[in-house]
Amino acid sequence: MQQGRRNALLAQMRGLSRTNDEAEQREPLKRQPPQFNELPEYKQVQIQKLAGDLVKVANPFYRTHDIGAGATTEIGGARLINFASYDYLGTNRHPYLGEKVKEAVERYGISASASRLVAGERPVHGQLESRIASLYQAEDAIVFVSGYLTNVTAISTLMGPEDIVIHDELIHNSILTGIRLSGAARRFFRHNDMAQLEELLSTFDGRFRRMLVIVEGIYSMDGDVADLPALVELRDRYGFWLMVDEAHSLGVLGENGHGTHTHFGIDPGRVDIWCGTLSKTTSSCGGYVAGSEALITVLKGTAGGFVYSVGLSPPLAAAAIASLDILETEPERVRRLRSNGAYFLEQARKAGLDTGLSEGFSVVPVLIGDSIRAARLSNDLLAVGVNALPIIHPAVPEGQARLRFFITSEHTTAQIDEAIAKTAACLSTLVDENFGIASLDRSEIARLLAGA
Repeated sequence: MQQGRRNALLAQMRGLSRTNDEAEQREPLKRQPPQFNELPEYKQVQIQKLAGDLVKVANPFYRTHDIGAGATTEIGGARLINFASYDYLGTNRHPYLGEKVKEAVERYGISASASRLVAGERPVHGQLESRIASLYQAEDAIVFVSGYLTNVTAISTLMGPEDIVIHDELIHNSILTGIRLSGAARRFFRHNDMAQLEELLSTFDGRFRRMLVIVEGIYSMDGDVADLPALVELRDRYGFWLMVDEAHSLGVLGENGHGTHTHFGIDPGRVDIWCGTLSKTTSSCGGYVAGSEALITVLKGTAGGFVYSVGLSPPLAAAAIASLDILETEPERVRRLRSNGAYFLEQARKAGLDTGLSEGFSVVPVLIGDSIRAARLSNDLLAVGVNALPIIHPAVPEGQARLRFFITSEHTTAQIDEAIAKTAACLSTLVDENFGIASLDRSEIARLLAGA
């Protein structure tokens, strides 16, 4: 293409006349890009690494599993009791799921190969969305390629600078990112404190175009449950949209595992936006939103994370459908999970472990305190056959570091007893040694940082 024709076409695409395009050309500003190793974010990671090196604590993250992880796993050739995977109903290696995935691969291949709007639509997408909608007695649903992306794109699509989002203080990072990208005002209320939420709601007095309140069904770090009865009552009085993230609730709460609304016996239509991930109970990858036909139409037509993203991989959609089949046909898995979670919580408390706010469902944290002690405890447990990962600063505030145990329907009481006994014993040793941040030689850290 001739250069003049090319420039004219580009100017037309930009909505500029050629004269204006030429007039806006200026001498480029000369500057050096910052080096990534100069970023404060990089230095923060290095400080954590140096602190670990100083006390000889190996990095507990990015452990490589040699097999499909469930209630047990293999790492480095060692067989371990595993509490680090959220395969809550043990469907990840279920033969039925594998069969359905193989069928999908043979029929559709691996990738949708395009956005669903143009060439990526497959029958399994609609089938999965119908199944998810039915879980919440909703009019429709939409699935995304990422659980994290689901929250980010839904919030940033529905909310804008004239709006406000109010959330529980312990909400997931994906929601915080979505709020930030939306440009909406943001307020938070103390964890599960409905009185403070109402106090906030009573002060807005029509200043915002739209109001959205967001909670998690089961909180991912603490394992307790949102006060849904109080939330829907406030929604009816104050006229906000209510969004409930079911990432850790689907397959867990309620006798049938359908989630928070069945746990409380509440009409799911009293919640405007149900969302969640496909990577936990449904042993797949991606996320979903369920709600009214109008809500899903808006998201399918305008949400950037859907419109401009490849469609969910068909085998992954098939895996999620198969997992939902198992949820319906093998309800005993939900009952075993509930029993295991309650047993783990009871025994952990008897052993003197601090389980924080957990109600004993799918997530039970063991609060440790400082991050270095939590990382060391995780490594010590790995050495004696238990895989449980630490959650440390900045994922939680310093002083709130913990080991997070994911309970599944496939754990045995013997495995739970062994894990709790070893956790209590290893933690007691670290406490007796006063091992942790307080024991660090700060002058040595400063010296190491200076040489970094």
